[in-house]
Amino acid sequence: MTPFDMVVTPKGLRFHGRTLPCSLGKGGLTHDKKEGDGATPIGVLEIVGMLYRADRITAPTPWAEAIGPRDLWSDDGADSDYNQWVLAPHPYSHEHLRRADPLYDLVLITDWNWRDAVPGRGSAIFMHQWRRPGYPTEGCVALSRENLRWVAERITPGTRLIIPSA
Repeated sequence: MTPFDMVVTPKGLRFHGRTLPCSLGKGGLTHDKKEGDGATPIGVLEIVGMLYRADRITAPTPWAEAIGPRDLWSDDGADSDYNQWVLAPHPYSHEHLRRADPLYDLVLITDWNWRDAVPGRGSAIFMHQWRRPGYPTEGCVALSRENLRWVAERITPGTRLIIPSA
């Protein structure tokens, strides 16, 4: 581990000398991630992208990309673009990146099952804003809006997110 790694601990996300409260998947932690299981995958993930809602917040870094109304994330194992950023219209099952709620106003994309995705091994493992403290995710790591922004301003592509087994 380096001082620039983010590490999930029982007390929260440890980064740059701070421990920030975070929420994990409702399915707990898993070594055997499957699409739709609600679990957070155990392992070392890298941050490979950052998305933000330019109509709601300013870019936290110059390398952040704005989310538009046609932006989606494929979660269909039958799709050749499974676990990839795609554009509407899209004929396969997908998740809207531009949401009515604030959960995806700022998204840090991890490399979980990404670029060469294995169908059914899980998609869209992001870091994003939580609904409220302690409320579980569908498998992502979630932080308060303020803490997510603080993290986003300090990471670079390739920053590691370490999720150890409990």
